[in-house]
Amino acid sequence: MDVKKRAKIVTDWINDYCESASYKPKALIVGISGGIDSSVVSTLCAKTGRKTIVLTMPIKQIKSQHDLSLTHAKWLKEKFKNVEHHLLEMDKIFNSFSQVLNKFDNEHGYANSRARLRMATLYQVAAANNGIVVGTGNKVEDFGVGFYTKYGDGGVDISPIADCTKTQVWELGRHLGVSEKIIETPPTDGLWDDGRNDIQQLGMSYEQLEKAMGDKNDPNYKKYLEIRKKNLHKMNPIPVCTFNE
Repeated sequence: MDVKKRAKIVTDWINDYCESASYKPKALIVGISGGIDSSVVSTLCAKTGRKTIVLTMPIKQIKSQHDLSLTHAKWLKEKFKNVEHHLLEMDKIFNSFSQVLNKFDNEHGYANSRARLRMATLYQVAAANNGIVVGTGNKVEDFGVGFYTKYGDGGVDISPIADCTKTQVWELGRHLGVSEKIIETPPTDGLWDDGRNDIQQLGMSYEQLEKAMGDKNDPNYKKYLEIRKKNLHKMNPIPVCTFNE
């Protein structure tokens, strides 16, 4: 599909959702990290012409990641009059959280807690603006390997690029004029003090994952299935005990 057509389909879809929803949202709320996914989603939201509120929510953030999010926010505000940006420093919140839970110290848990604290923040801002939280997950993350935090960045109202592969997101980024530095920077979830990127965590590149998702004969297919199996609990519906009476 032509990238221009893909971008129009997404912006039209966001507008159609807002028009048809029983609750008429007055704002689109997006958390921006300096990564390509949130940069593309926030730009597509801005292109709808609707009030778009972008939040930068650093928690012990590596400076290079944080700088990219600020650069993107500045570019958005200069390009679109309907964009509002807020920098919310969240170190104190996270420090208080981790101090209260110091008996339950766990690095992976704290990494996910960063995402969940941001999710709660996005919904607070959405409530204050009669808005909705717009997700930034792509197809590989959301439906391929489940590379997101359950009830963190996975907790959203709508997911406009969840049917786009990472390659298609990069294409959208270039089409929309997103900073080339953001496009070229290795993807990272920004949840770890050591700044580990997505490839280091997954053990595969997005290009490899995309090929494996679409071809059972791909040499990486087995590895892809192993990653997917570990995260199926995020993608499957919540198990419910039912009674047949």
